[in-house]
Amino acid sequence: MYRHTKELQWSAKPERPDALYAAKLQEVIGGQFGEMTVMMQYMWQGWACRTPGKYKDMILDIGTEEIGHVEMLTTLLARLLEGAPAETQAEAAAANPALAAVLGGQNPQQAIVSGGFAMPTNSQGVPWNAGYIVASGNLLADFRHNVAAEAQGRLQVSRLIGMTDDPGVKETLSFALARDTFHQQQWLLGIEQLIEDGHTDGLEDSRKDEEASEHASVFYSFHEGSTAHEGRWAQGTTLVGDQEIRFEEGRALTDDVQELPAPDPLHFSTYDGSKGPGKPGTAGGAYAQGAQNLMNKAKEKLTPGE
Repeated sequence: MYRHTKELQWSAKPERPDALYAAKLQEVIGGQFGEMTVMMQYMWQGWACRTPGKYKDMILDIGTEEIGHVEMLTTLLARLLEGAPAETQAEAAAANPALAAVLGGQNPQQAIVSGGFAMPTNSQGVPWNAGYIVASGNLLADFRHNVAAEAQGRLQVSRLIGMTDDPGVKETLSFALARDTFHQQQWLLGIEQLIEDGHTDGLEDSRKDEEASEHASVFYSFHEGSTAHEGRWAQGTTLVGDQEIRFEEGRALTDDVQELPAPDPLHFSTYDGSKGPGKPGTAGGAYAQGAQNLMNKAKEKLTPGE
């Protein structure tokens, strides 16, 4: 359950309308790294969190704050659109082709579709996409992604501040910068807490006993004259495990080559016949293959090693 308070978390009062800037502001609302993304990402992560207590509460606290940030920025955008003198602008544009080109950057959907309000889109009018969010259930992996999301979002807000001289807009975005600064730290401190509490060693290393460990501490360089060996990432010991990092020339580690099987004849691919006839992929063939796979698994369970 969520409660709504009518007061915004921070002021969102531009000094004057600016429809062109409103179109730019859409990016930090409905863009890939906008407030809608972090709002949905943190809420989803919080709902999916299977560690009750401080971790779940922290994630949901930040996610709930982000709901307020969406409201704050959409309110700012609506006020930027308020009373935009469309007829006056049209007359000015008719007499000034350069001005017409600038005004052409406005987002017409804000007038046509949303009635002078923000859209759940980026600055180009592309709808917000749920594919932007990451919620894996693994807190280490998610927290690392959250740091990047906050950093990218803050960078875009920083760029937007440089595109306006409106003191009211700057005040709102200055607050957004501050919150993004601390949210980066919250997720980084969350990673430290995960390590301290013994949930992780700082790396996503599930199934570590199954990895080809001899390749887990090598920096492979794939271009001549590379100076990458000068960096910390290519020398010293690994962050976890104290393995010596090796810098080696990139090379093939197998004699396997990129050869494809013969194509399904019903795909009508260009084929020289060198691999023999292709196997037609029919529904019946898929069913038979599935049955064979089940039989092979059952046999392996009953007679392992035979």
